[in-house]
Amino acid sequence: MKAMLLTEYGREYPFAERDVPVPDPGPGEVLVRVAGTSLNPIDNKIATLGPALAFAPELPALLGMDMAGTVEAVGPGANRFKVGDRVFGCPGGVRGLPGTLAEYVAADERLLGRAPETMNLAEAGAVPLVATTAWLALFDKSGLQFGERLLVQGGAGGVGHMAVQLGVHVGAQVFATVSSPDKAAVVEALGGTPIDYKAMAVDEYVAEYTGGEGFDAVFDTVGGPVLDNSFQAARIGGRVVSTNTRSSHDLGPLHAKSLSLHVVFMLLPLVTGKGRERLGEILGLVAGLVDADELAVLLDERRFDFRDIASAHRYWEEGRAMGKIGVAVGA
Repeated sequence: MKAMLLTEYGREYPFAERDVPVPDPGPGEVLVRVAGTSLNPIDNKIATLGPALAFAPELPALLGMDMAGTVEAVGPGANRFKVGDRVFGCPGGVRGLPGTLAEYVAADERLLGRAPETMNLAEAGAVPLVATTAWLALFDKSGLQFGERLLVQGGAGGVGHMAVQLGVHVGAQVFATVSSPDKAAVVEALGGTPIDYKAMAVDEYVAEYTGGEGFDAVFDTVGGPVLDNSFQAARIGGRVVSTNTRSSHDLGPLHAKSLSLHVVFMLLPLVTGKGRERLGEILGLVAGLVDADELAVLLDERRFDFRDIASAHRYWEEGRAMGKIGVAVGA
């Protein structure tokens, strides 16, 4: 099969097309013909930082986390899917689990769900990581409830736009920070209220949208100073969830307001092998929402072929993408 292998870590993105053996599905695995994947910020982080991340694969590295495709073979003991099933998930792209920038991938069936029937299969490959991350943050971690006020930091981003929709789905009052009119339009179209964080300080938008009380739950998808802003924006006794806490922070505000802080590291089940069933369960629920027209993925107008994955990384670095960057693998 054809695969795109990264030969060196860094910002040069030296991917090379190689012919490699089609993997045999092992116990509990299925062989999937990949139709599409996507480029996530974590894919870029791995490609550039490499050894600085404990879960980065050894070189030459087969990267790519997202995937949607068709089951071609079933390994011993695997019983969730059969040949011909359309599936999607995040089965690899970390140390010990080859990624999806290839024509086939052998995937742990626990990490997969049935792909949405109403989506183009290649485009469905852009859904799993962002939707699963947002689900874990809002429901498994923060326990978001009907009627609560939710603030999503970075509401037009990959994970952020999924969180806005999931919050709306459960009946929360959803607000989201944005940096441009285009991104504000995205949040509005998804049912949320956009907040221009460049035009309003945290205390100003807390006063305007919560009467000064603060938000019940704040989901930080950015990290750094935005996490500090999230502590400021949460109400007394509120919950803050973050996907990016690899930095030092003053926890005084957390203590002063008796906040709870939760961290989402969606890749942990891939790295440790524990909790993989939960990711598959969430994907099944996500597919149901997509098919019910209650959840959509925002795809950037520019698409890439997996052979041109280096250009996709450079395009992401430029910061011009709106939503997910889709990468086609199949014909």
